[in-house]
Amino acid sequence: MTAKAEMYDVIRKPIITEKTTLASENGAVVFEVAIDAAKPQIKEAVESLFNVKVKAVNTTITKGKVKRFRGQLGKRKDVKKAYVTLEEGNTIDVTTGL
Repeated sequence: MTAKAEMYDVIRKPIITEKTTLASENGAVVFEVAIDAAKPQIKEAVESLFNVKVKAVNTTITKGKVKRFRGQLGKRKDVKKAYVTLEEGNTIDVTTGL
């Protein structure tokens, strides 16, 4: 397994919502990351994949809700988000894809 493939295991996908669009105005980009990923791993993955300098990484874990699927009780998965703040002058255009 290559190092780049491991980076894509840490960073799953960018999250594009109204809240993350407002955060991007302040130089932050939001990614869904692996639930067991640590902040240094996330920082290293973003810096190597996108060739940018990362200032800070903040993470949140959203617990999965219990929902009904076709009458059966089910549970959504837990999601970990990473708010990655970039240094001045660095940008990532998440609309173009990885």
